[in-house]
Amino acid sequence: MKKGKRTRYNPLEETSPEVGDPAQEDAVAAMSRPDAVLESLDKVERIERLRPSQMIPDRFQPRRLLPGRIRRKFFNSEIDCYQAAKEWLKLSEKDAGWKQRVQELLDMGGSFEEQGQIKPITGAWIPSQSGGYVFRIETGERRFWAACLLAVRQKLEAEPELRVEVVSMPTRSRQVLENRHAQSPSAVGQACEVAALMLEEMNIEPDPSIVDEYDFFKQALKKRAPRGFWSKLEPVMQYSTRRMQQLLAILQLPPPLLEIADRHRIPERVLREIIALPEGAWDAAVKKAARENLTSEEIAQFEVKAKKTKRQDDARRSPGRIAFSGLRRFARAALAVEEGELVLLLDEVANEVVVQGFAQEIQPILKGLESRIVTRLKAME
Repeated sequence: MKKGKRTRYNPLEETSPEVGDPAQEDAVAAMSRPDAVLESLDKVERIERLRPSQMIPDRFQPRRLLPGRIRRKFFNSEIDCYQAAKEWLKLSEKDAGWKQRVQELLDMGGSFEEQGQIKPITGAWIPSQSGGYVFRIETGERRFWAACLLAVRQKLEAEPELRVEVVSMPTRSRQVLENRHAQSPSAVGQACEVAALMLEEMNIEPDPSIVDEYDFFKQALKKRAPRGFWSKLEPVMQYSTRRMQQLLAILQLPPPLLEIADRHRIPERVLREIIALPEGAWDAAVKKAARENLTSEEIAQFEVKAKKTKRQDDARRSPGRIAFSGLRRFARAALAVEEGELVLLLDEVANEVVVQGFAQEIQPILKGLESRIVTRLKAME
């Protein structure tokens, strides 16, 4: 029997589902079925075809893709996935870090046209804010955004369709394994992976009220890992326990600096050197490392300069220096006041000292100052 020519499925072209296709019927029906029915369906894994508007990425996926400002608007439902893609494309025209990431995703979308979508997106149906259901992505967020970006770039009139696999039990472990297989995450992304797996092991779920997702991962810094956790994680991450603990320490950086480090893929060794700096130097060090692609050795030199600056700052902020500066300003102001007003000024100062309760402590200090002034004036005669 002669076989007909097989048509390759292109997820970025408009496709009309076949009448009676069970996968399509399940996808439509799942949007309105009660929770009990939905739960029974999710026990069986199945392949469906969905449009990006029917999906939502996992907000707490360890590897972040969207820029922070766009990310917040998207997950707050202020913009949809195509508006987010449009803003992302516009941002990439001005920022080299985002330009590289966007181009990688566009290239992935282009490969869909040539080779078809080889791996399906995985995830599960969850209740949406509108009262229906939405497909939350477990793995394959890069494929999701690749389709959105390419659709916006090519100005497609119809939504693309993507193959998805419904799974009953999405896990962080599957996300981490998918990330590492598809493209090695940045050092910040790997730190979030370690934190995510640790928190999952401790049954700590993300709180939807968290404003910045990095704050969820930072919780791992305050927790003691369960017994045997690190040895169990080594084959997953393929790192030693010490290396994973060093990665986790990167999350000490504030969220805005983590985003910069992630966007520019600052290496782990450089970030470790930055964390060794005084906290006040982190901001300048991260931005300089991102801008000039500094090595860990160059950051170590930055550390020497930072320590010198810190000592100078500490000296300028010492109690003695503050007291001297305050007295000098008081003396100059008092000398500029007319004699009649000076009496009133001194009365006000005396009243304030007594009211504040440190009159007895300050009196011997002022007498000591007066004695030293008199001694130096006599020596000058």
